[in-house]
Amino acid sequence: MIAAAGRRVGAGLLVLWVAATAAYVALLAAPGDTVDSIIGDGPDSPLIRSQIIAEWGLDRPVILQYVDFLWRAVQGNLGRSYLLQRPVTEVIGAQLWPSLKLALAAAGVGIVLAVVLAVTTRRRWARRISSVSELIVVSTPPFLIGIVLLSVFSFHFGLFPVSGDRDLSALVLPALTMGLPIAGTLAQVLRDGLDRALDEPFAVTARARGLRENAVLVRHALRHALLPAVALLGWSFGVLIGGTVIIESVFGRPGLGQVAVSAVSSGDMPVVMAVVVFSAAGFVLVNTVADLAFLLIDPRLRRS
Repeated sequence: MIAAAGRRVGAGLLVLWVAATAAYVALLAAPGDTVDSIIGDGPDSPLIRSQIIAEWGLDRPVILQYVDFLWRAVQGNLGRSYLLQRPVTEVIGAQLWPSLKLALAAAGVGIVLAVVLAVTTRRRWARRISSVSELIVVSTPPFLIGIVLLSVFSFHFGLFPVSGDRDLSALVLPALTMGLPIAGTLAQVLRDGLDRALDEPFAVTARARGLRENAVLVRHALRHALLPAVALLGWSFGVLIGGTVIIESVFGRPGLGQVAVSAVSSGDMPVVMAVVVFSAAGFVLVNTVADLAFLLIDPRLRRS
């Protein structure tokens, strides 16, 4: 377990380095001049420009700036915002929890709905209805699902707030919007895994011991069907991270999505780079936990 965790942490650090490097290359390739972005609408003069170049170290070779960026990132310092003149960690930190809360709620909705659908739709007619519904949800863009939910449950029935993040009621529709596509995908994978598991010899043995079909399904088959679903859930979290940008805009919620959109539109590249690094870190963390969960779910992987 320790060796496996070490290998996965090492792979995660490599992914973070690649993400940070890609973000830095994007900063260099971005159109416009860095000094112009820092000045913005403020006073402009040759003296001010020279002071900015000296303060930000823009006159040094690119490779030295890159090494300095990596060293500061390792120490948790991702620079200062061009627009707000505040540490990027403060700008990101103030909006991190709303996005994290939305991603966790959406993941919870997706997992619960997927398990319920996979376990309860065993009959042929129920499976057909569920499969068609899941295909429709997975094929529909999340922002369109959000607009439909807003129109029905906020504008028509007035059950949930239209925008903002005042309380838990404002979290319901965004979490459903992001969780439904995940539930549709996970339910199909879980259902197929259950079908295969119920045909395995251990399921036949459990039935021969007198266990009812529901007990075999929940106590034995479900655990074996979880492996591909856990792998898919790690990938789905990456989709959640990317989807928060659009969903937060649809529902007018605070979070990293709004910060990223504002930073891109204003050319505030340190903030954009920080959002990329934070998103990559979250993706690596969830996938590392998913990989280690394999070892807990399936003892055969621990022995190998």
